[in-house]
Amino acid sequence: MFTVALIGPDGSGKSTIGRRLENALALPVKYMYMGVNLEASNRMLPTTRLILAINRARGKHDAGPPDPSRQEPRPRSAWKRMARDAKSLLRISNLIAEEWYRQLFVWIHQRRGNVVLCDRHFYPEYYATDIADRGADRPIARRLHGFMLDRFFPRPDLVICFDAPADVLFARKREGTPELLEDRRRQYLAIEDVVENFARVDVTQTVDEVTSEVAGVIRDFHERWKAQSGSPDRAAAT
Repeated sequence: MFTVALIGPDGSGKSTIGRRLENALALPVKYMYMGVNLEASNRMLPTTRLILAINRARGKHDAGPPDPSRQEPRPRSAWKRMARDAKSLLRISNLIAEEWYRQLFVWIHQRRGNVVLCDRHFYPEYYATDIADRGADRPIARRLHGFMLDRFFPRPDLVICFDAPADVLFARKREGTPELLEDRRRQYLAIEDVVENFARVDVTQTVDEVTSEVAGVIRDFHERWKAQSGSPDRAAAT
């Protein structure tokens, strides 16, 4: 089967709709969290669990892709730059391992004939910061991560962007700022230019309306996928 990525800023309802879609589609569906919030993950490496435990003990919560407004200035000292780069490489190494670990389960679910419903996806999550950003100050760890995602990591077959004005999203969750949410919104909408199948859904509608519209987008894609691949409809056969 194929993969569907639900993307959008915080407050757009990805997790809520994703869970509802498991029962709303007349298709075999497997839900996978493919984002950077470790506390929301339903699969993770032992090393990632250790990092999560350490962060919890320190009272630190997981952050998403780098926030440009919070980037630390480049250290002047060569030793400090080396230490920062080494720390970044260790963090990125574990992140890359975690991304491939979850992708392994995506492949397993696909091989078993399931539509894999990805709540977020690493490619669009890091596209703006680690792939599209070509700034000279970009750390080497982010360059390596972006190269891996762009050249080797599988992209979702269908991307559905949950979209709403930033002030609506901020009122729902009260995290970050409206300005940051608007920036992330633009980044997600820009994914349309780099993936083959993209749909935008207005999430100012009710939860039932959004669920129905997203389910319709997936069903339409499923029909096209069957026609192109020549695969039988497992859902109809069972």
